[in-house]
Amino acid sequence: MGLFSRSIRPPDDIVPNPNDPADNPPATVGPPTATPGDPHGVTIDDSATPASPPPRVMASAWSGWPADWWPPAWGGHAQTLTDTAWCCLDLNASVMATMPPYLVGTAPSTDAAWLINPDPDLYTSWEEFAKQLFWDYQLGEAFVVATASYATGYPARFHVVSPWAVNVEMDAGHRRYTIGQLDVTDRMLHIRYQSSADDAHGHGPLEAGAARLVADQVLMRYASSFAAAGGVPSSILQHPDQLSAAQAGELQAQWVQARSSRIGEPAVLSGGVSYQAIQVNPRDMALVELSQLTESRIAVLLGVPPFLVGLPSGGDPMTYSNVTSLFDYHWRAGLRPKAQAVMGALSQWLLPRGSGVEVNRDAYVAPDPLSRAQVAQIYLQNGVLSIDEVRAIERFRVAGAAGVTLPEATINE
Repeated sequence: MGLFSRSIRPPDDIVPNPNDPADNPPATVGPPTATPGDPHGVTIDDSATPASPPPRVMASAWSGWPADWWPPAWGGHAQTLTDTAWCCLDLNASVMATMPPYLVGTAPSTDAAWLINPDPDLYTSWEEFAKQLFWDYQLGEAFVVATASYATGYPARFHVVSPWAVNVEMDAGHRRYTIGQLDVTDRMLHIRYQSSADDAHGHGPLEAGAARLVADQVLMRYASSFAAAGGVPSSILQHPDQLSAAQAGELQAQWVQARSSRIGEPAVLSGGVSYQAIQVNPRDMALVELSQLTESRIAVLLGVPPFLVGLPSGGDPMTYSNVTSLFDYHWRAGLRPKAQAVMGALSQWLLPRGSGVEVNRDAYVAPDPLSRAQVAQIYLQNGVLSIDEVRAIERFRVAGAAGVTLPEATINE
């Protein structure tokens, strides 16, 4: 089908109604107000070579866009995230990205320079790559494309591709991937949070919690509007006389302007005007409990204990006994399933069967120094580990052990 036959337009046999678009607000699109070309007289020179790539297209509301609508998430998910959702995603991604990766069951000759940096042209370290990877995965799906390979055929260089830039289609029961017009199926790793055999895409927890995000956005907007109005509560101004609509509007405007410009100062009423507050409790007016409940549900959807992002924990003594158990619960219930799924997919893609790459959880849930020392003592007494192996595990400097010198570090690292 041609371009014009696929474009969105009414059929040729439909006669438009006689209404003049200019008489119906917003009247910013369509004839007769639309002016072909650039209305400001700017000339675009197609022969000129741009000095840098053009900016990414971001969706924004136009003059007729309804005030309560949010623009679509073109160019990424961040523009639709609330601060709580962003904080939870950042916490999970940052923690998992800083867990050191290591190989399991691999031959000594295995090429794995990507453990340090999978693409030095784009990333400063493994941590930067891993944070992007875990971030996209939590939003539903992550795409990794290989740009170079070893002689064995396994990827040597690779980087994360933004989900909006990848087109995924089902083709005879298999997924086919394209970036623009380029088919990258044989070089693409697609890690899906939740998937099915008949769906090309993955789906994340925030899709199920979309209503929570909308509610949180509405509550944030309400709180912002309330603060911008100077914290003026919903109330009634009573006047002893019968006022016209213009007089009532003027009195209302004077009251709002006075209270917004003189926050905290006492109000002075005269002429028989009395003030009656409908809601006098600022906590109730700001809907604090409802906002906290909504944000806590968003945190739970992303596998983050609400306490870790500054939300009330509920005060249930049966939930967490101390901070250490809180971190351990976060790892067991929230981070470990995500880390296992992502690292398992990377292992199948990057390494021969039977070997894999994992992340060291001790970077997040390591026991206290005394507990680690007691475990090390038991291992030493039973011949499980040697002194040099214990020192290497604790990252003490070991000189002359198998010709390897480890960096200086402390037992608390």
